[in-house]
Amino acid sequence: MSAQLSVNLNKVALVRNSRGRGVPDLCDAVDTVLAAGAHGITLHPRLDQRHVRFDDVPRVAQHLRAAHPGVELNIECEDAPSLLDLVLRVAPEQCTLVPVSPGEVTSDHGWNLPPDRVRLTRAVSRLRDAGIRTSCFADCDPDGVAAFADVGVDRLELYTGPYAWAWGGPDQRAQTDLVHRTAARATDVGIALNAGHDLDRHNLLGLVGLPGLREVSIGHALITRALDVGLATAVQELLAALKPPPSPAP
Repeated sequence: MSAQLSVNLNKVALVRNSRGRGVPDLCDAVDTVLAAGAHGITLHPRLDQRHVRFDDVPRVAQHLRAAHPGVELNIECEDAPSLLDLVLRVAPEQCTLVPVSPGEVTSDHGWNLPPDRVRLTRAVSRLRDAGIRTSCFADCDPDGVAAFADVGVDRLELYTGPYAWAWGGPDQRAQTDLVHRTAARATDVGIALNAGHDLDRHNLLGLVGLPGLREVSIGHALITRALDVGLATAVQELLAALKPPPSPAP
């Protein structure tokens, strides 16, 4: 079974915010990507609300439940109290906790354990008590995976930036091996996997068959590709890239 595709709508929101009005509409984008075959929706609100705004989150959640019952909503956020309160009010199927550094352009690193253990354990506990599946953003590091099991997290979202940037270059093999070794270690300690950051229709090839991979979250590459081929086709290309190759004929 291939991994599920969760479409991140942040860049749709960013385009909307640039004009200060309601176009493009996030719920219209939800309808389009789900009709094209996407399995879930990801929103990543930040405290500065530079793309997805706080009021987008309940609106998209309500639209999913009314028009697309059973489709998973994944909310990514840092562990700021106001953001966790928002997640608990909306009650998505999954919350992915992502560390934030001041001034960062985008998420560019995983949680640092053991230094972040206390705060992360506190946040994971609140979410799990509310029945929300928890995932934590993690660097590809086989030696660091086991520490997340002690936090009580259900899944890890592997930060695939270095892997994606290496694709097609001399470091591709080494970075791909690192991702696979990290995944194998996560499976050993009983943690399922998601993956995200700069994944596209090309580099997804190296993740097909990755042990324990349940979901990939893709936004930026999807929207940039959609400028050429349209949103629905861009989704379908990603879905095709996630499928395992056919078995050879006997």
